[in-house]
Amino acid sequence: MTPPIRLARDDDSGPLSALIAASFAEYPGCVFVEDELPELRRPASYFAAKGGVLWIVDGPDGRIAGSLGVTPVPEQNAVELAKVYVDPAFRGAGLAQALFAKALDFAEQGGFGEMVLWSDTRFARGHRFYEKLGFARWPGERYLGDVSESWEYHFRKSLRGS
Repeated sequence: MTPPIRLARDDDSGPLSALIAASFAEYPGCVFVEDELPELRRPASYFAAKGGVLWIVDGPDGRIAGSLGVTPVPEQNAVELAKVYVDPAFRGAGLAQALFAKALDFAEQGGFGEMVLWSDTRFARGHRFYEKLGFARWPGERYLGDVSESWEYHFRKSLRGS
């Protein structure tokens, strides 16, 4: 059974940062630098200011088991997924799918025609998950110019007829 999903609060900053730092640590050369992710200082406010939502699943001992955020991209009639992370102890239990269902509902309620996301080229496990959900990798990559020298792939999923 999937633990309850709730809306993020700004005081989730520390546990959310810890979840993301642990996820980055799974990939060689991927370094978590808090200053490069200022949205983590007040995560709920950050997503709300963009017209979006960040969902959280609480884990044991004050940790966060998973997160997924979504923000509208009106000029593309799309929503963008962000901060999609699941603690390794909770992977394979349907948690990511449950979080994605929230994002899909948000997109459909808003009448958006597409979902988009960018993902570090090193996050192969995540890429397989997105493809299972019906996302396709689009041509081109973007360079972030961060400490980790990250490149990202672009993924899109049409919501028409789905």
